[in-house]
Amino acid sequence: MSRVKHKVIFVTGGAKSGKSFFVLSESAKHKGQKAFIATAEALDEEMQNRIEKHKGERGEGWDTYEEPIRVTEMIKQIEGKYGVIVVDCLTLWLSNLMHAKLDITQELKKLVEVLKDSSLITHHSSLYLVSNEVGSGIVPENELARKFRDLAGTMNQRVAGVSDEVFMVVAGIPVKVKG
Repeated sequence: MSRVKHKVIFVTGGAKSGKSFFVLSESAKHKGQKAFIATAEALDEEMQNRIEKHKGERGEGWDTYEEPIRVTEMIKQIEGKYGVIVVDCLTLWLSNLMHAKLDITQELKKLVEVLKDSSLITHHSSLYLVSNEVGSGIVPENELARKFRDLAGTMNQRVAGVSDEVFMVVAGIPVKVKG
């Protein structure tokens, strides 16, 4: 297995496009313990089943941190302890921030600052950030959905802008967009 350079990798695509499978496959190239920061909350039985399925797909060698809001703080807390950190997914994180009525601009600014701090991430861990591409469909019919779509687009642009590599996953095929 070849040594992998440490960096920030942003992976986007549609729902069920293969983003998580791609990230898990790439993560397998890294040695050592891996961390998974899960932003989903098990608010109903169907979501609990999804979460359990995803945990099973990761297999051994992963520590899972369930953190729906304080993702930036969690990255800072655990970096350096893992060869790989995966955040899945930023779109759910955004939804959680909106639901909690937090300052999205400030939260996104904090995340981008952590991603830009190369001494924090790139020298110790490879950080994979997964997000949905939600702006490729029709214009939503209500104000809240349009706001979410617009914020997700802005978030994805900002995170991609400071990432070393960006991938778009389409129908299970990762396409390198940057790096």
